[in-house]
Amino acid sequence: MRLLMTIAATAAALFAAGCTASTAHPAASPAPVPADPRTASALLKIATAFNHEYDSGDYGPVYARWDARSQAIITRAGYIQRHKDCPGAPHAPSQTESAEPGPHGAWLVHYQIGGQQLTDYWFYVHRRWVFDLVLSNLGAVKLYRMSPQQYVAAVGCSH
Repeated sequence: MRLLMTIAATAAALFAAGCTASTAHPAASPAPVPADPRTASALLKIATAFNHEYDSGDYGPVYARWDARSQAIITRAGYIQRHKDCPGAPHAPSQTESAEPGPHGAWLVHYQIGGQQLTDYWFYVHRRWVFDLVLSNLGAVKLYRMSPQQYVAAVGCSH
């Protein structure tokens, strides 16, 4: 009987705690991200900032612009940690040049680094421009799918 009373008292205490907790104010949700204009000029501005952030080693905002498929490859923390542990070789800053409609709803952003012409694929999804890593840089996808140890060996850096 004593065990039954203890169980009932514990259940009542947990129920009361649950009721009290449910009346507390929930944590404030982050402010909604404003919609991006669906224009070539807006994409060009966003891609220029994206490339500058990457060049500067500010990888959080870069990852935030990735599409869902790209973010499924590696976590934000994993992506940032890999670049922190294994920074790339210094290079000339990128120069974002143009944005134009491409195939299958993609938009192509053309840029150059040290004279080498490159193209990134962007999409307009849920009122936001997002970067597609899979279409833009399949080599990076393969690297990010590796374990951290394999990544370090493949890129050739040391901690």
